[in-house]
Amino acid sequence: MSIKNILLGTSTAIVLFGCAGGDNPGLEYAPNMYHSVAYEPLSQITDESAGRWVNSLDNGAERGEYFNSNKYNPYRMNMREPAPNTVSRNKYGWLPYRNVHVSKDSVPIVTAGMRNPLDSTVAVLADGKVLYETYCKHCHGVKGEADGKVSDKYPGVANLKGDAYVNITEGHIFQVITHGAGLMGSHGSQVSPEDRWKIAKYVKALQKQK
Repeated sequence: MSIKNILLGTSTAIVLFGCAGGDNPGLEYAPNMYHSVAYEPLSQITDESAGRWVNSLDNGAERGEYFNSNKYNPYRMNMREPAPNTVSRNKYGWLPYRNVHVSKDSVPIVTAGMRNPLDSTVAVLADGKVLYETYCKHCHGVKGEADGKVSDKYPGVANLKGDAYVNITEGHIFQVITHGAGLMGSHGSQVSPEDRWKIAKYVKALQKQK
């Protein structure tokens, strides 16, 4: 028998020995790849021996594969708290929107001086149209004239081309989308700040259309 046949037979035997059978998953040659443990942000696995049987990174180690804790966090969490007095910003560097819900008549006052951080580019207006048709059209209508399907059942939807609304600012629109006003409920949890500003841009462009 040639050495080639011996090596082939030996290799085949090793492969078959490691194959699964029935409920037996077979041998795992790199268990840490199969049993990767995600870090839970608000909880910890505090038992350092947890998952020791699958630890293939350091033979004989006391620390288990499932131990994933930041033991220096006093709140037993893996996530790190932000530095004191810091404020989160989005990817554009925008601060959180601080204006609260106010009466409909007070909206122009709290939004005075607000400026849309987005430019009136073709891309922004195109996105604004898609967003408007997703979140606004069913009430305000395709052209903003309060003739959406919902307006038939709930009279009083704002006609965005009416005299009472044609001069409202983009900041005013942003505030109303965020917190609601009159019949309109808050959409702040459904629409991101960036998308609210895009809708405001599109509404102002829509008001200029005949």
